[in-house]
Amino acid sequence: MPMSGGMPYAIDRMPIAMAYVPWQHFARTYELDRALTVGTIFPELDKPFTGKGGNC
Repeated sequence: MPMSGGMPYAIDRMPIAMAYVPWQHFARTYELDRALTVGTIFPELDKPFTGKGGNC
């Protein structure tokens, strides 16, 4: 079996992923200039990258 980073893997035997995606309720949106700056029109999705892992 091939190894990747010390861990065995067999992609053909892995299950297909199942994602949970909650419904997004359309509410307010950013103005165009703000949306282009932050990369989304939805304030709820504005999650700035802080350079730290794990805790947003």
